[in-house]
Amino acid sequence: MAVKEITNNDTTELEAAKVALLDVWATWCGPCKAIAPIVEEISEELAGKVEFFKADADENSELAKKFRVMSIPNLMIFKDGKVASRHVGFQDAEELRSWIASNI
Repeated sequence: MAVKEITNNDTTELEAAKVALLDVWATWCGPCKAIAPIVEEISEELAGKVEFFKADADENSELAKKFRVMSIPNLMIFKDGKVASRHVGFQDAEELRSWIASNI
């Protein structure tokens, strides 16, 4: 699996990555379920360039609070441990690829 799951609010690996994408989602969120396979596909395309992570907002409430997640799906690009860009809501594959490319 190319997308690593964050548990126990542990963002150590995420924040240590040079460039990373974090997908904050929830099991009950329809748009989150729709974007998950797209994120997975793109994570394989960008392996070695961007590290991909996902975190269930309900199970990682401290993480959600730390990064001010108010709506999901909430995708964030991190550079050197800091949020560089954020997108909220569903994006199709082309939109997501374009957004990532413009931020890495």
